[in-house]
Amino acid sequence: MTATAAAGVRPGTSRPLAGTGTLLRFALRRDRVMIPVWVAVNALMVLSMPGTLEGLYGTAAERADLVRQMETNSSLRAMVGPLFDDGLGALTAWRVGVYAAALAAVTGLLVVVRHTRDEEESGRQEVVASGMVGRRASLTAALLAAGAANAALALVVTAGLAGLGAAGAVAFGLGVAGVGMLFATMTAIAAQLTESARLARGLTAGVLGGAFVLRAAGDSATADGSSVLTWLSPLGWLENLRPFAGERWWVLGLLAGAAVAQGAVAFLLAGRRDLGMSFLPTRPGPAAGRLATAGALAWRLQRGAVAGWSAGFLLAGLVYGGMTEGAADLVGDNEQARGIIERMGGQAAITDAFMSAMIGMLGLVAALYVVSSVLRLSGEETSGRAEPVLAGAVGRLRWAAGHLVVAFGGAALVLLLGGAGFAAGHGRDAGAILGACLVQVPAVWVVGGVAVLLHGLLPRAAGAAWAVAGAVLLLGWVGPALDVPQAVLDVSPFGHLPKLPGGEMDWTPVLVLLLIAGALVTVGLAGLRRRDMST
Repeated sequence: MTATAAAGVRPGTSRPLAGTGTLLRFALRRDRVMIPVWVAVNALMVLSMPGTLEGLYGTAAERADLVRQMETNSSLRAMVGPLFDDGLGALTAWRVGVYAAALAAVTGLLVVVRHTRDEEESGRQEVVASGMVGRRASLTAALLAAGAANAALALVVTAGLAGLGAAGAVAFGLGVAGVGMLFATMTAIAAQLTESARLARGLTAGVLGGAFVLRAAGDSATADGSSVLTWLSPLGWLENLRPFAGERWWVLGLLAGAAVAQGAVAFLLAGRRDLGMSFLPTRPGPAAGRLATAGALAWRLQRGAVAGWSAGFLLAGLVYGGMTEGAADLVGDNEQARGIIERMGGQAAITDAFMSAMIGMLGLVAALYVVSSVLRLSGEETSGRAEPVLAGAVGRLRWAAGHLVVAFGGAALVLLLGGAGFAAGHGRDAGAILGACLVQVPAVWVVGGVAVLLHGLLPRAAGAAWAVAGAVLLLGWVGPALDVPQAVLDVSPFGHLPKLPGGEMDWTPVLVLLLIAGALVTVGLAGLRRRDMST
């Protein structure tokens, strides 16, 4: 059955939006797992926070003291933004707003690229277009799918926070969804400018990282979000919307206007290019020399991603290292906050426990990198680019090994760079910090091993590796704050790692995790060697 028939598109019309409804239903059917998982992870992170914050800052005096401390603690403002009010709703928006908006942006990015550039690279879009589907139908369906995901997130968040104040809940839900749609339309532009899904994702992810940096720099400089740098960042627009703290409704108009303008640009570009082409030409590479091996080709394909993740981890390490002492001062005598940090970072002194918790967060994020890098194998296979490579003297295992070396080695590299940034920002304990970062590597490799296993045995379900990485991230991020039982936290490979720095080194779980990762990769490669290749 052709993609046209599978999608239910009927040929015979050339209207620009013809077939949009059918393609939208097809897109939502394909994303029936991915979208609910990302929305659920984001919503659970947000809705779990009011109860946690109420336990941490249960009295008006404690909340007022927190506001005063945030006014003088520039390093924490760089991490989570300024705090505008001492109400529980305002504390919730302050604590998770930036990260909820970033996750919504990633969701929009993944959905739009999947139904635009990914489809063109795989050749499926050409088959669909042959049925006289409108030129802008696929792009419209992709943006509507992203809109559906963000609308669902806004509804769940608004309903869950309504008890803290209806106006603030509506503002926060719409603000997070607005940032998600802003980056969805931005991704739509990137998909027209570039000729590969990888570059489209990379460009938009780079802008998202830049937005975080601008907001962090602006918030560290001012306590009220008024910095020009903050206003240059869409993440800064969300905090300046001020949910639960005297809402600035006009900021929603700013988000909507920017999203509409970017969408219009994307539609204009989509109508002026040929299918499969782009406005930015792809630079041809040499067929010999540096690209004479499968490993060299894998490095050429993934070096941009490695560089981007490396820069991001180095910067994140600098921020976390610089805020360590300030965070310890903020916790002070708050036993609940101390308990959460100790659950994440161990029973060491509060500064060491906080460093361990933040290094653990770097490890959780590195799991996202290793999944994206491993799944590059799936992209190469389904797009047909792997076939010419394998038609020569390169075997499947050698081809896969090139990408896996970049994936697993790159994970260790970005963690080392994150540790280097952390040590530079903290100003001491470089050896202990770098060692603590390296301890995260086996757990990251286990998540990567799951991705290899799925790609090798169940290639159509390889995308489920994202769900695994999201579940691990959720357990590590929200689990300690919700006082989740240790047995549940131990489902994650990160739950078994020694808490460094400050704790005692235990080599047993490290070695066991390395063996598990090796076994997963071995079984996955065995499956890849025996099964038919996808096209």
